Amino acid sequence: MPEVPAEVVPVDASTLILLRDADNAVSCFFVQRNKNTKFMGGMVVFPGGKVDEADRDPAWTSLCTAPGRPEWQSLGVAACREALEEGAILPVAGGSLDHATLLDWRRRLNAESLRELVRAHGLRLDLAALRPISRWLTPKTQSKRFDTLFFVARMPPGQEGTHDEHETVASFWATPAEVLARFDAGTIELAPPTHRTLEILATKKSIDDVFALANEATLETICPELVRHIDPEGDTMALVLPGDPEHSVREARIAGLSRFVMRRGAWRPEPAPRLP
Repeated sequence: MPEVPAEVVPVDASTLILLRDADNAVSCFFVQRNKNTKFMGGMVVFPGGKVDEADRDPAWTSLCTAPGRPEWQSLGVAACREALEEGAILPVAGGSLDHATLLDWRRRLNAESLRELVRAHGLRLDLAALRPISRWLTPKTQSKRFDTLFFVARMPPGQEGTHDEHETVASFWATPAEVLARFDAGTIELAPPTHRTLEILATKKSIDDVFALANEATLETICPELVRHIDPEGDTMALVLPGDPEHSVREARIAGLSRFVMRRGAWRPEPAPRLP
C-alpha cells in the first residue's frame, strides 16, 4: 500500500488588523503581497507572518507591555514586527514614533534586531493594545501550514503606514465593506480567513464595537477542510468551516456562511447544500 504523507506541522503565526474609526464604520490598514511571494502571492492581506525565534526571546518580557495571556507574548511580538516590516507601523508604549523614524527602523532591521532598537529608544512594544479576535489553522492538505492568531489594535497616533516595495507592493486604508466590494468586482484577491474577518468587521460601527467582539471571542481553532462540491454550476471544491455538515467539527466557531466554494478562480462564501 502507498505510504500516507505525514501531516505538516503548523508553524505559529500572527496577524495584526490596525483600525481607525470611520464614518459609522471602521477603516483597516491593508497591504498587497508581491505576486512573486510563494505564500498568498498577490493577495490583499493584513500585515502578519510566522513567529521567528527572536520573537520568542525571554528578554522581550521587560521590553513590552503585558499581553492578555503570557502565551501570547511571542505572537504579539511577531505581529508588531511584521507590521513594521510590511507596513512601517509599530505599536509602542512609553513614547511615540513618527513615520520617518519607522522607515529608518525598517531599513535597519537587517543589521539590527527590533529588540535592540526598542531598548535603545527607551520604548516598549505595546502588546496590551493588541486584542485577539480569531484563530485560524491552515488546512491539513497544504504543504505549508500556519496556526495564526488574528489581533486587532488601534492605529498608533502619529503613524501613517506604507508598504515596503518588496514583500508588499501596495498599501491602503479602507472599510471592510469597500474591500469586500472590490473582491466581488474581481479587482483584488482575498483568502477565506481575510474575507470572513472583513464580513464580521463590516457589521461593526466603531473600534469600541470591534474590541467588544474581541472580548467575547472564544479563540477556538478554525481549520477549514477541503471537500468536493457539486451543484448545477458544476463540480468544484469547497473549503468547509466548523459547523458545516461536511466538516468534522459540527459546532460553528465563527459567524457567517459555512463554506467557501471555488468559483471563477476565487474562494467565495456560500451556504452548504442540502445533503441527501
